[in-house]
This record gives sequence, C-alpha cells and structure tokens, in this order.
Amino acid sequence: MGTERTVDVVVLGAGPVGENAAGRTAAAGLSSVLVEHELVGGECSYWACTPSKALLRPGDAVEAARHVPGAAAAVTGGLDAAAVFARRDYFTGNWDDAGQVAWAEGAGIEVVRGHGRLAGERVVEVELDGDVTRLTARHAVVMATGSVPSEPPVDGLAGTPHWGSREATSAHEVPTSLVVLGGGVVGVEMAQAYVSLGSEVTLIGGTGLLGRAEPIAGELVTDSLREQGATIRLGVQATAVRARDGGVEVDLDDGSSIRAAQLLVATGRRPTTVGVGVETVGLIPGEPLTVDDQGLVEGVRGEWLYAVGDVNGRAPLTHQGKYQARIAASVVVARASGELPATPPPWSAFALTADHGAVPQVVFTQPQVASVGRTASQAAADDVNIRVVDLDIAVAGSSLHRDGYTGKARFVVDEDRRVLVGVTFVGPDVAELLHSATVAVTGEVPLDRLWHAVPSFPTISEVWLRFLEEYGL
Repeated sequence: MGTERTVDVVVLGAGPVGENAAGRTAAAGLSSVLVEHELVGGECSYWACTPSKALLRPGDAVEAARHVPGAAAAVTGGLDAAAVFARRDYFTGNWDDAGQVAWAEGAGIEVVRGHGRLAGERVVEVELDGDVTRLTARHAVVMATGSVPSEPPVDGLAGTPHWGSREATSAHEVPTSLVVLGGGVVGVEMAQAYVSLGSEVTLIGGTGLLGRAEPIAGELVTDSLREQGATIRLGVQATAVRARDGGVEVDLDDGSSIRAAQLLVATGRRPTTVGVGVETVGLIPGEPLTVDDQGLVEGVRGEWLYAVGDVNGRAPLTHQGKYQARIAASVVVARASGELPATPPPWSAFALTADHGAVPQVVFTQPQVASVGRTASQAAADDVNIRVVDLDIAVAGSSLHRDGYTGKARFVVDEDRRVLVGVTFVGPDVAELLHSATVAVTGEVPLDRLWHAVPSFPTISEVWLRFLEEYGL
C-alpha cells in the first residue's frame, strides 16, 4: 500500500540542518515535510557534536581547576566515568527523539518516517515497512542527508570489530587501551576524551594532527596529548588490522605493531549521496552535490533541488550547514512568492557568501583550537598579499585565567585592503574568543577601525590589542 500527495517543500534528512530548512519554510507558511529514517535531530544531536562535547567537558573542567591555586586542592582522583557517560546520555535524550519530533510538529512541520530517496523531478519516495509514500514538491526538495564515515582500505579492517565515531561517542565503558586511526578533528577530540577518562591512548596521526589548520594547532595539541600520557605516532600509516586476544592488533608501515583493547577509525567522512536517488535526476551517487551560492544543485534542470550541509561538501560543520539551510530556505520562500532578486548580491539574505572565506571552527582539545577564515597558506594560494602576525597569548587576562597559561595566536592580514582574512587561536578556553574574530573577518572590519574596539581588562581578549600593536597601530 502507498499514498501520493503534493506539498510545498520536502526536506530529506532531519538533522539540525534539515530542521533549520524545514523550520524556516514552514514559518513562512509553506507546507513542509521532514523525512528521516533514524532519529530526528540527526548525527550532531546523538552521535557527534553534542555527545562528544559532553564527553570532553569534564576533563577540561578538571584540567582548568588544576591550574588555579586554591581550586587545585579541591581536585582529587580522576574522572567518574559513569557520571560522565550519564551526563552525556542526558544531553542526547538517551537517544530518544520525542522532544525533537514535538518541536517539529509544534513548528508546523510534518515528520515522515522512513528511507527517503529522489524518484525524479520534484518527487521523493519514502519507504517504511514495505509501504511507500510518494511526495511531490510544488516548490523545492532540499537534500540535507549529511555524511557518513569514510574508512581506509586497510587489510583486515572490514572484518575486524572496531569503533567508528558513533560507537566512540555513545560508549558506556572506557576501554583499558585505545588505538585511534586518524589525526583530524574527530580523532584528536576522541583521543582527548578517552585519555581524560583514563584509557591508554595511541593515536596514529599520519603526517600530523589537524593538517588543515595552521601548523601551530597540530603542534600544540600533539605536545599536550603527549604530556597527558597519550602516545602520538606520526609519519606512519596502518597497513593491516586483526582481532587479537579479545582486542585488536594494528600493523604499521614502519614494521611495528600496536595492540589495544579497542580500535577507533576516524579517517574522515563522505557526503551521503548513495542510496538517496540522485541518479534519477542525472547526478552521480557518491559525489558531493555541488551547489551555487543560493544552495541550488548544479546540473539539474529547473530551480527546485537544493543541497545544504555536509552533503554539498562545502563546509562540513553543523553550524555552517545550519547557515546554509537558513539561506537556502529564504531563497525557496522568496522564489515561491516571486520576490527573489534575479542576481542576489553577496552577503545578502539569499547568498551563501560566508562559505568562501569566513567559516569558523572550534576543536575542543586541551588546548582548544579556534579558527576562522583562511590559513596563511590558503590565503597565499589565493594570491592574497598577506602579512602574518604570530603572537603568544600572554596578557594579564590569560595570566589570571590560569597559572602557566600557554597559547598562540596567528592573524592573517590582507595588506591591500588592511582587513583580516584569517585568525587562529590555540590555548585554554579560546573558543569564546572566536566570534569576535568571525565578526572581524566576515565584516571585513578595517584594522584602523578595529583599533577602536577596546578589549576589556583583564580578559584573554587583550590579545587583540597586542596584535594591533604588533601590526603597527
């Protein structure tokens, strides 16, 4: 049995990105359907951003207290793993999405459960327990299907039980030892979480940690993880994996091997474009859905198919996907009402301009890494006439914040326009510095004007004053 009906907008994927898209179109009065085969709230809410940060915060809090005399005396023993996991479970709603479904329905969004896939122009078919619902969209189909883990072709890996990111963030026991493959954000954050929880962690980082960030990020995070007791192996790759003595053994290309109770593979993600019907509209499964700055998928006839979030490969971060969803949904609403400008200008309500050079990100390790915009090497590759200003974060605010505060900052200036095009902070609690940098980069604030944005004393934000003084203002 099946049903057919027509609605204004169909959003395929009910993670935070899809929720934002459907919420915005529904608020504008368009009938909006949100299709999801797992949990409404998606990867970020249940297996990524939220649970990972819940796992990381307790260790961060203890580490901060240990560096403040008076507070340090109150810190005894290690983390209570059961309590850490229980708090994590609270923030994931114990993997129950009833609250998210209630929000969606309260916002005027219809939630349809099942596996959704494109079935031609403007058509989505949703299958659940053999029944198929066929939805035709008057105005738009929005692909918000996210991404899935991408594992390397290591001999024996597919047949050896191991963790991916979901298992790492939803575990309820701390393995006595853990090998992590991958030195990206997921790899370093989970290494950080489990070394804080008392696991003996070995991280196989390839050519280095956090390779897409400024070099200072990977260097300081590597040093810190080693100081905390983790083993960091750089310059090596895994060649084979096998089960051994109730755990796992990993062979490396330098001839050595590592045994551990558990293996976590965190070697990247790929857009979810397989099994969602993109081939029915002439697109290639397995490839990102390339979009223009309105969020429209390129290579598809007509102006009806949009892609937001990880599935388009632009900036695979939850907050950036939500930004894309808000912009694309605004485009859908304006196009439906005939009010969309013929050529929306950059930085307007209908353009994904921030994707190109103003993407912020925080890595919640010890120390934190907070960055926005382009690295020095990226800006130079884009033929920007740059000047780089590197500083220690050594101001009154950081000294008061914790004893022995160690941090670095890098500012990348477009010398022709005298504006910032990239900023990176590495240090304890620098996450809260990031939005000021994001505003400066996104707003293209002239340095002469930034000189008049006076940082409060005594805060770590005084590093902004030190940067401007070093620059010569």
